[in-house]
Amino acid sequence: MATHGATGVERLVRAALLPVCAASGMVVVSGFFFPWIVGSVVTGRGWLAVALLFFGSGLAYLALLPLDDVAPDDERPGAPYLLRVRHVPWRHWASGFLARQDPVTFGVPVLVLLAFFVTRLAAPGTTTAAVAAVDGILFDDAAPLFLGAMFLAVLYCLFLLVGPWGAIKLGGPDAEPTYTYPTYFAMVFTAGIAAGIVFWGPAESLFHYGSPPPAADVAPRSAAAVVVAVSYALFHWGLSAWSAYLVVGLPIAYFTYRHGAPLRVSTILTPFLGVDGLDGTVAKLVDVLAIFATIGGVATSVAIVGRQFLAGVAFQWGVGFGGVGALLFVAGLVVIYSISAESGVQRGIRRIAGVNILLFALFSALLFAVGPRGFVLDSGVAALGRYATRFVPMSLQYGGDWAAEWTVWNWSWWFSWAPFAGLFLAALSKGRRVRTVVFTGVVATSAASVCWHLLLGGTALSLQHSGRADALAAVDAGGGSEAVAGFPVFAALPLSRLLMFLFLALIVVFIVTSADTSTLVVSILATERGHAPTTGSIVFWGVLQGVVAVAVLLVGGGESLQTAAVATGGPFAVLSLVSLLGLTRTFRRHERGHPTLLDRAAVVLADTPLGRLLSPGSDDQRER
Repeated sequence: MATHGATGVERLVRAALLPVCAASGMVVVSGFFFPWIVGSVVTGRGWLAVALLFFGSGLAYLALLPLDDVAPDDERPGAPYLLRVRHVPWRHWASGFLARQDPVTFGVPVLVLLAFFVTRLAAPGTTTAAVAAVDGILFDDAAPLFLGAMFLAVLYCLFLLVGPWGAIKLGGPDAEPTYTYPTYFAMVFTAGIAAGIVFWGPAESLFHYGSPPPAADVAPRSAAAVVVAVSYALFHWGLSAWSAYLVVGLPIAYFTYRHGAPLRVSTILTPFLGVDGLDGTVAKLVDVLAIFATIGGVATSVAIVGRQFLAGVAFQWGVGFGGVGALLFVAGLVVIYSISAESGVQRGIRRIAGVNILLFALFSALLFAVGPRGFVLDSGVAALGRYATRFVPMSLQYGGDWAAEWTVWNWSWWFSWAPFAGLFLAALSKGRRVRTVVFTGVVATSAASVCWHLLLGGTALSLQHSGRADALAAVDAGGGSEAVAGFPVFAALPLSRLLMFLFLALIVVFIVTSADTSTLVVSILATERGHAPTTGSIVFWGVLQGVVAVAVLLVGGGESLQTAAVATGGPFAVLSLVSLLGLTRTFRRHERGHPTLLDRAAVVLADTPLGRLLSPGSDDQRER
């Protein structure tokens, strides 16, 4: 029996984590449900420390559990090989790390991030003005680019679902999937969505309800604004958003598994550069942009989610947190997601993704049980109908501040995350047919996102519209921060303490499942081609993301860095169009004769009694 993860150090760490998790869990659970028992014992920042100990020790213990009867990631073929980590003793972290870094893809993003914060400290006004100028160019002048690229991405995905190329099997006819389908879906969904779905779940619909898009022509805070608000939340988190990941991830998967290209974001350029040309300047530039977009995007997400978690703890226990609280939270997250990334896809990343989905389903079921079901269902059906019938006009509408600040900004954000989320999707998809990859990466993930926003957004709007809760007033009192939007909603519902506890757990787990994946992906991109990232590389990039998040929280410049990271969505929107052109050209040359979805349906129907009835000559033909 081969046991992966059974080293002496890991056994000692696991032995220490389990009692810490149990003890801190008892305190946290008592604090939530029986506050009079421990309220006088644990106060102030102690609640934050205890909550992080509970969530962190539990997730870290799960990530470090040994994997029996399965070879280590770096000894397995297929996707785990492409996502492998070279585990080395801690004494060799530095030497192994420095010997394997690509000087361009490693050095340039680090220098750019360093230069950004130095400039921010030395000339904050100039930095803000420069980023604002880029913001104006991208989200106003380049709006048609984002809208057009996203709409074409959706159309392309729909064609792949029903067309002949959907039957292509990544890795060849004999390739088998590495993971079961539930595990595959869990990792794809949780890596690509981060905690944004938790953060914006109650907030986005509330914002559109309070300030509807001008094109909708409805009064703010009216019954008509409810349907419009939910439909736009579905639009910004549904099919369009997930299509951005697919049009980057599928070309990477196809050229990696069918043409021997490396697992790099620049692999989307294989039809134009060739496999041998992926070590050139253009390819390196693409990978550098991918690393900067990933670090900037995930780090600012960690900072934003940190504010939301601290807001929840403050709401529950009435305590405030300064810079020390933010630093403590980010440090705890860094430890958790670095351990998960270093433990590999088969252990930490896969298991925590599974926990994430279970918590997601449990919270959703509980909220549906205690929430305003009638309102949620009625408004949800109407919003879905509006989303379906108005999809094309919503997709192509631009002009005005609202579209720039919401739709165009969202599309740029999704495109900026597409490099790391798409590469991870590609690495997991060996042995899957293109149709299955599209269904999972776009349809199934969108369905989960849509259900969440229907449920959480509908619940928040019901309580706001009826006056049972005033989340918008809480947002205004919090300086306009979306982080506090959900907590007044939960406080107005039965089982409010349990809902808030699960919500805080989801905040932590969702950001961990994206940050551990982004850490692994960036480590791969920054390591020399042909080598696996080492433990030292994982730790470096994990800590760097944390340092950037802390700098955003303490030094400032979060909006500027976020805008700079999101601005990379512009180049990747263009690259997505280029990648689809190259992929289409390659499919037309090398992938002929595959059946369409209608062809497959006809074959299945022919073997049924109805099919034989409709084709009476088929039995005679078979007999002959």
